[in-house]
Amino acid sequence: MRAARHGLGALVFGFVEASQAKVWRDEYYNIIKSEECVPIGHSVNANIAALNGMMVHDNAEEAMRRGLDGFRFFGYSIAHYAVYDEHRPGRTDLWRRFQTIKADMKDTPGSGSIGRPQSVREHLMGYADIGIDQMIFIQQCGMNKHEHICEALELFATEVMPALKEKEDRRVRRKEEELAPYVERALARKLRRPKLSESDIPSVEAIGVVLERRTGKDYASAGGAYADPTRGGAIPMVSREAFIRSAKGEL
Repeated sequence: MRAARHGLGALVFGFVEASQAKVWRDEYYNIIKSEECVPIGHSVNANIAALNGMMVHDNAEEAMRRGLDGFRFFGYSIAHYAVYDEHRPGRTDLWRRFQTIKADMKDTPGSGSIGRPQSVREHLMGYADIGIDQMIFIQQCGMNKHEHICEALELFATEVMPALKEKEDRRVRRKEEELAPYVERALARKLRRPKLSESDIPSVEAIGVVLERRTGKDYASAGGAYADPTRGGAIPMVSREAFIRSAKGEL
């Protein structure tokens, strides 16, 4: 809701089913269309994203085997770091702790994108149908294997994404047309600063010029530039003489 008031896109860090996501979506777009929306930027980015775990495989049980523990561990680790526990870096073994209680984690909201391509496609269609603009996927968590993640992405791209993208251009165009008058009014409410006068715009010196002044050495007369004697390496740069000519428009 705060993002909507500022005319910003909302990346919702929360796992919810489509029914709850619709509540958030409606709240967000109602604010975008209201006088509460006063853009913080020079445009209105009216988009809302939700969050899901994702692992796709032709066999549903294998998809769960590959992806569900990692997804549950993601939730467990958030509970550890942000809600319940304290941590000893390099000593607290979260994965070992997780193994002792993972069977108790019965509710896994946001796990509907772990499964066969057809079920994942139908699950995501539910979010698309209620107007969620984008879906963010959590995959790289727990002990999920890199090759399994890559296989899931390939299968998602070939078996799931085409149906989701099929009507996307029309949906976005229709949404933009609907929001256009609200966006126009929102931008009219934006408080704009007066343009800077030329005298208000400062000159900013390059760090080399500042360091030369600090060392009290005249590198310019030698045609060189300040170099930190404690560091090696080099950057391919033009000479000082050539750079000065270019700044004067002589090159």
